[in-house]
Amino acid sequence: MPHAASPVVPQPSQEVTDGEGGRGGLPMPRRVWAIAAISFGTALLVIDGAIPTVALPTIARDLGVSNAAVTNVITVYQLVLVMVLFPFASLGDRIGHRTLYQWGQGVFMVASAACWFATDFSVLLALRAFQALGAGMALAVSAAMLRQIYPDAKLGTGMGINSVIVASSAAIAPTLGGWIVGHAPWQTVFVVAAPLAVVSLLLGRALPEPRPRDIPAQWKSGLWSALTMLLLVGGMQLGTHGNVPLGVVTVILGVVSAVWLVKRERKRENPVLPVDLLAKPVLGLSALAAIACFIASASLMLSLPFRFEEGMGYPPETVGMLLLPFPLTLLFVAPAAGWASDRVAATKLGVTGMVIAIAGMLLLATMPQQPGEWAIVWRLALTAVGFGLFFAPNSRLLIGRAPPERAAAAGGLLSTSRLLGQTLGAVVVGILLAGGLGLGPTPLYVACALAVVAAACSLARFSQRDSAANR
Repeated sequence: MPHAASPVVPQPSQEVTDGEGGRGGLPMPRRVWAIAAISFGTALLVIDGAIPTVALPTIARDLGVSNAAVTNVITVYQLVLVMVLFPFASLGDRIGHRTLYQWGQGVFMVASAACWFATDFSVLLALRAFQALGAGMALAVSAAMLRQIYPDAKLGTGMGINSVIVASSAAIAPTLGGWIVGHAPWQTVFVVAAPLAVVSLLLGRALPEPRPRDIPAQWKSGLWSALTMLLLVGGMQLGTHGNVPLGVVTVILGVVSAVWLVKRERKRENPVLPVDLLAKPVLGLSALAAIACFIASASLMLSLPFRFEEGMGYPPETVGMLLLPFPLTLLFVAPAAGWASDRVAATKLGVTGMVIAIAGMLLLATMPQQPGEWAIVWRLALTAVGFGLFFAPNSRLLIGRAPPERAAAAGGLLSTSRLLGQTLGAVVVGILLAGGLGLGPTPLYVACALAVVAAACSLARFSQRDSAANR
């Protein structure tokens, strides 16, 4: 797909340097346009992943499918997305990051517009898969382009801003989706992304110039990686939806596939599955910490609605308001944490954040049966402060410490960690609910244990002395 033209975006072609041996990012004012482009595109893709949630009951009634089946509108999107991130990160290195990003926005735009004609459930699922393909193309290289957009000294600030975009988009999506469903056909929740994608394509002209690399295509590794993720994540989703035996067998097959894939990829240069990055203790521990932290936050936010509504008797509309302090607090903490990570060691911020998050979750777990709304709000806001102090600095370290030629692979690793953590969080909450433990404090204790794991990974990472500048 040709790049859309835009007469308003200046096009200097080279990065500048910071005068101290580091990269200076894109020159001004192009940097501002590029930041707007990557922020707009990220928001669009995150919103589309979450916005259909409130439309699911309406879709089920209109298309004549069960409530259990209609959840595939969400799970298919998530599954395809996590399958394609690593292969597309490798492809982006070959053809250029901006090229793949723009192609992804184009695929996403066409699939979104086509959803207007979805009057059959299988067609809707197919279009959701194509939407995820487009989103995967863009998200696979977005973090790598952030590294090119911002100067080295301000990369943490950039990751903080990106965290705000992700958090605010996820918070806005349910409200926006509810308003659309109340005023328009349910297809509109998907179609609304199409004109916004056009704007994203136009702004994308300001992104860093594509730099294709002469590396061989790795189709076998890419397909194998996608199949492995399909087995692992698909098996988890099967188990969560009630088919536990088949889910367990599928996950086991995924683990076997992953072991053989790792053995293959360790022998290859520029592997699709970034085993070379995971073998570096600082990066491997950062990825493990990210997964643990995302599982913890997902377990927290997925379990609290059940506790508030069924355990404490709050009506659904009040539950939504009680959960709002978490994303609202992240909107303020994430950019501050990103700015601080350019000046303070990521480990210090991350461990401090996990200590605060653990304290907040323990306070939530030990609340009385009827604590009052303000008691819930300040505890949840405190917990969000802790998570906010962790996410951006950890992301900055994972992206900034990867070799420049492997920045896309590091970005794919970061996005996969987030999606895998969110999926595992849903599995954890599903298991606890099925076992009768989901309405009490148990999910919060589990989230605390995972936060301890994230803090421990950060501390272990600090002991790696290969770079004193940004441990």
